[in-house]
Amino acid sequence: MKILLVGSGGREHALALGLKADTSCTELHVAPGNPGIASLATLYPIAVTDNQAICDLAKKLAVDLVVVGPEVPLVNGVADVLRQAGFAVFGPSKAAAQLEGSKDFAKGVMRDAGVPTARSYTCTEKSEIEKALDTFGAPYVVKDDGLAAGKGVVVTHDRDAALSHALACTRVVIEEYLKGPEISLFGISDGRNILPMQPAQDFKRAFDNDEGPNTGGMGAYSPLPWAPDDIVDETYEKVLAPMIAEMAARGTPFVGLLYAGLALTDDGIRVIEFNARFGDPETQVLIPRLMTPLATLLYKAATDSLDDTVLQWRDDSAVTVVLAAPGYPESPHTGTSISNVPHIENTQIFHAGTSKSGETLLSAGGRVLTVTGVGSDLTEARDRAYRAISQIELEGSFYRSDIALNASVAEKGN
Repeated sequence: MKILLVGSGGREHALALGLKADTSCTELHVAPGNPGIASLATLYPIAVTDNQAICDLAKKLAVDLVVVGPEVPLVNGVADVLRQAGFAVFGPSKAAAQLEGSKDFAKGVMRDAGVPTARSYTCTEKSEIEKALDTFGAPYVVKDDGLAAGKGVVVTHDRDAALSHALACTRVVIEEYLKGPEISLFGISDGRNILPMQPAQDFKRAFDNDEGPNTGGMGAYSPLPWAPDDIVDETYEKVLAPMIAEMAARGTPFVGLLYAGLALTDDGIRVIEFNARFGDPETQVLIPRLMTPLATLLYKAATDSLDDTVLQWRDDSAVTVVLAAPGYPESPHTGTSISNVPHIENTQIFHAGTSKSGETLLSAGGRVLTVTGVGSDLTEARDRAYRAISQIELEGSFYRSDIALNASVAEKGN
């Protein structure tokens, strides 16, 4: 099977590794890719925003499957262009991708599907915004309605900061704060069926102890030893299956990866947000644990053929830690050389924001590298991840030191 993977981040590096490991994948092509992916696939310097160029490349290569990684091309409708040209595509249509492209749209689908979520108001005027902020009170949860590269959400006790962020948005969703631990649970869908993956937990704040600004994610781990035993089944029944059924009923079936960000509140699970693709950095802990051949799985989803598929998982634990550039997330410094990247057994280093100048590896984004350790338990996995990341040299870079720490301690306590 010839596969074209669209994207250039750490998520795509993890997907490329999983796709390449499937013996049914005979050729892997990636557009545009990054230096880490270059060892796994043939790269093509095409912008992810150029729908026609992506479609032309798929035709030229005569691929059997296109896997779209990032949210921007999905919201821009690349899957529609590819499907119209006759390709099997893992990734939702432009209409279905609005589950990520518009938080207001997602709220409407959840309402119609009976999916539990936070109460909210969608606002465009200052008077509406102020009323919504005062209705819910602190901590204030303010979300840009559209795509914002993981930086559109502000959670703060500072009303002025909440108001300022809201006023900077064309349209904004203001909602009640959901108290409780947060988890990510992905589902792979063919438009009718959805297969829930194992849960993961990521760490959104930039610094230890969940301090600092929100980011796209500074690390993650899986499995979750503290999560309820029925969390996968409950999420499937209350969230994933109803959403897929509602999207199909609307005539916009969701084919691809539905990412549910959940809060485990005292009143039960509540959806914080949906994404329409694999999430960073959770993908880097889920793909290493997935035993089911990935290329075959995604092809079945893209061709409406998941009816008899069951996901299988390794018993191993995985912990991933992000190495961030100085200044991330507000104004990351790029173009700095990276050296001493180690090669350690049971450890995988995924390139996220890197480039090359000759033979020199350079930083090219806010989240530069993601280091995943795999082990028999979370303690062993995080030891491996931290041993590897501590060796990498990138001037001014930083990473959190507490990824999966509490979970690993609790696991030992059991």
